[in-house]
Amino acid sequence: MSDVLTIVVPCYNEEEVLPETIARLTDLTKAMIQERLISEQSTILLVDDGSKDKTWELIEQFSQTNPLIHGLKLSRNAGHQNALMAGLTVAVESADLLVSIDADLQDDCNCIRSFVEEYHKGFDIVYGVRSNRDSDTFFKRNTALAFYQLMKKLGVDMVYNHADFRLMSKRAVEALCQFDEVNLFLRGLVPLVGFSSTQVTYARAERFAGTSKYPFKKMLKFALEGITSFSVKPLRLITSLGCTISFISILAALYALISKLFGSTVQGWTSLILSIWFLGGLQLIGMGILGEYIGKLYQEVKHRPKFIIEKKL
Repeated sequence: MSDVLTIVVPCYNEEEVLPETIARLTDLTKAMIQERLISEQSTILLVDDGSKDKTWELIEQFSQTNPLIHGLKLSRNAGHQNALMAGLTVAVESADLLVSIDADLQDDCNCIRSFVEEYHKGFDIVYGVRSNRDSDTFFKRNTALAFYQLMKKLGVDMVYNHADFRLMSKRAVEALCQFDEVNLFLRGLVPLVGFSSTQVTYARAERFAGTSKYPFKKMLKFALEGITSFSVKPLRLITSLGCTISFISILAALYALISKLFGSTVQGWTSLILSIWFLGGLQLIGMGILGEYIGKLYQEVKHRPKFIIEKKL
């Protein structure tokens, strides 16, 4: 018998695009069942992440007429990563392989067939990797490139141009569920799972309908989440910077002493004021970085649930 596939789709205010998303994923799933790539018990799990529009109502309606559609409603907006993790946690109980994909149809649904084919070759994790970023704006394209390069320099193992469009086997998801941290950054966590992996490239399309749920502010927060969750190099940078400034201050003190001995000192306040502002700014930056890490510790030690499920269909 073929393996059971569950496609996990986190949704937040996606009423405009959801009918088309369900139609495409349903057609694809039925085709793969007919091709005997997956089991007839395969499903599509839509996770409503506390939407304020009619997303959940649509999920309920489609679940009544489409046997492939299952629904999961979170009690509040827990965030994309937590919603995705909620779907994986629930689906892994009955699925042999799981695919995660966003509801906006920017990721190529047809790649899921290629994912499954790679899974049957023995791969536990199949990453969907963008072949280009032509659909992005100039700003987003370059900031994304800078983010991936920065993460690489910080020593974080990430797949370049990969978001959350991937396939994972049952044992890979079960291993992922063992990571009990509150601050989820799945793009960094999944490579830590290990197991055999491969990549499938695709061209990302424009959003089919609706608006992006990741404005610049959220993108920046997401980037900081990834950096502080997987690297302590920013903390070491503060130490290095402090040592460098201390060394420079010693040289400046020697220079001031020599100038005093030779009587060539000039009274003034500009250099003093600039030094105070410069060092004060560095101190505030250092405190901010330390605060970011301390804040994460604060969130982790409380052990609050990452998500709360309100309803299941």
